[in-house]
Amino acid sequence: MTQVPQEDDAALLRRYRRGEAAAFSQLYERHRLGLFRFILGLCGDHGLSEEVFQETWLSVIRTLSEQRDSVLFKTWLYQIARNRLIDHWRKNARHHSGHSEYDEQQHAQPDPQPSPEQQLRLSQDQQRLQAALADLPPEQREVFLLRTHAELELSDIAELTQQPAETVKSRLRYAMQKLRRLLAEPAAEELSL
Repeated sequence: MTQVPQEDDAALLRRYRRGEAAAFSQLYERHRLGLFRFILGLCGDHGLSEEVFQETWLSVIRTLSEQRDSVLFKTWLYQIARNRLIDHWRKNARHHSGHSEYDEQQHAQPDPQPSPEQQLRLSQDQQRLQAALADLPPEQREVFLLRTHAELELSDIAELTQQPAETVKSRLRYAMQKLRRLLAEPAAEELSL
C-alpha cells in the first residue's frame, strides 16, 4: 500500500527535475500541510515555521541530487525540514524548547460553518493539544509529529532521526501515554466543577 505513494512522489520529483513545473505543484500540495504542522509542532513559533517551511521547499528546488531510492520522498523532505530547523537553532545559539506562545492561534482562520460554541470548543481543544505537545520531551514530540503529521512508518522515523527502531517505538509509546494523560486530566477537572 505505501509503495504506490513512494513511487508516485519519486516519479513526480524526477519529472520536476526534467522541467515539469506541474509535478512540483503536485508534490507541494501533497506534502505542504503535514510538513508545516510538523515544523510548527517542533518549534511552536508560527513565523519561524513559515521560514523553515519555505527554506525546505527551496532546498528541494535547488538541490540537484536525487533522493536515494531506498528513502521515501517524504522522509527526505522531513529530514531537510528538520535540518533547516536545527541550523536555525544553531545559528541563533539556542535550542527552542517549544514552550513559547502559539502564534498560529492568532493566524488560524476558523471554519465559517461551526457555531460560536463549537469554535470555542475547537479553540480550547487546540490549545490543550498544543500545551500537551509542548509538555512532551523534544525527542518524543518529534517522533509523535513525524508519525502523525508525516504519517511515516517507524522504520522511516528511525532512519530520519538516526535512532534505533526500538528507541523510536519507545518514544512514540511514551509520547502517546503522556498525551492521553495530559489531555484527559483537564477534562476530568472540568467534570468535577
